[in-house]
Amino acid sequence: MKLWIWLITLFSLSAWAEEPPVVYNGTLGKTSIVVELDMNKPDEVTGRYFYQKYHLDLPLNGALDGQDLKLQEGLDDFDDTPRPEFTLTKDENGGWQGNWTNPQGKTLPVTLKPAQLPAAATDDSYLGSLIHTDPYEYLRLSELQLKAGKSENFMGYQLQWWVEPQSKITLFEIVSGYPDASLQAMNQKLRTRLWQEVSGWHACMLGASRFGQGEYQQTVTPEFMSPEVVSVSLFTSYDCGGAHPDFGEAPVNMNAQTADTLTLEDIVWVGDGAPFHYLNAEDRASSGKNDVDFDTFASYRDKKWAPWLVKQLTAAHPEQMKKPTDDSDDDCDYSDPSVWQFPAWYFTPKGLYFDPTFARVQRSCESPEWSVLPWSALKGHAGSTAISLEH
Repeated sequence: MKLWIWLITLFSLSAWAEEPPVVYNGTLGKTSIVVELDMNKPDEVTGRYFYQKYHLDLPLNGALDGQDLKLQEGLDDFDDTPRPEFTLTKDENGGWQGNWTNPQGKTLPVTLKPAQLPAAATDDSYLGSLIHTDPYEYLRLSELQLKAGKSENFMGYQLQWWVEPQSKITLFEIVSGYPDASLQAMNQKLRTRLWQEVSGWHACMLGASRFGQGEYQQTVTPEFMSPEVVSVSLFTSYDCGGAHPDFGEAPVNMNAQTADTLTLEDIVWVGDGAPFHYLNAEDRASSGKNDVDFDTFASYRDKKWAPWLVKQLTAAHPEQMKKPTDDSDDDCDYSDPSVWQFPAWYFTPKGLYFDPTFARVQRSCESPEWSVLPWSALKGHAGSTAISLEH
């Protein structure tokens, strides 16, 4: 959750803009480039661009003075290090003409024109949606080619893995084992997630450009498949130029019949009345309305869910759930309900796995191997979706 919020903020330049950024196609010298500029504040123009040969973002910042635009390439390091610079003038067709000059004095001509985008969606519905919501990212991702990886059989279902070579982001599609309509819907959801992770990798590299090469490593593990659910662990460790490296678990849990994202309350309910449905905002591949607002959701997780889960985990794993005997930062207090309020979770053959959330000083306490709640503990606590809890 932390990772997605940070990355969305970083690479969605339109998130806070009064008007969406403008995207341009063009050339720098003889090389094709794609440029995105946010010019809502003329004295603080920001943006990014990539060479179509390499697809990697380079940050831009500068100022607009009438019809003249000056941009510096790279992030400001506050030490007056010379940077490449664009000097551009707006032309009568809404584009820009000018030059790019590097600190060594090399100058190349630059020509930019408003990006030409297809009117119709491609055969990939997610990429097609980007034509209207994020044309810059569309122009990047639509040029990338996935390569087929290994095939494997997992719990009786045939999987075909795919990898994006530059980022090395990988995910699978399900080849067989489900009805065709279900396969198509689930594979579209999985392909969307793959592309989003590729975008996340590029956002990380952009964030790290001020400090050198970033790191973004992801481990994808199919955890559980049945006629009713598909559950996949996506564990990412990353260093995107912030104060510290970080890591996080962001699983995929899908209804195998509809491909809808499953929330925890869809599976388990320990509150009063009927279960509600609340989908956290970080799941950008999903749509649909929530039944309640965040305050109601958070109150339930705080007052009902977390204490109940602590009780159940203590019964299932008494040694691991013992409260530490001192207040050392090195001791992991899994008996504290607050660390279980918003856990990442996924299905396993033995039950539901939960990953607690700790403050940064205790992040090493996260991702314990043992924190599986047996299916037996979930009996009598069915959520809003009819799914068998005996596997």
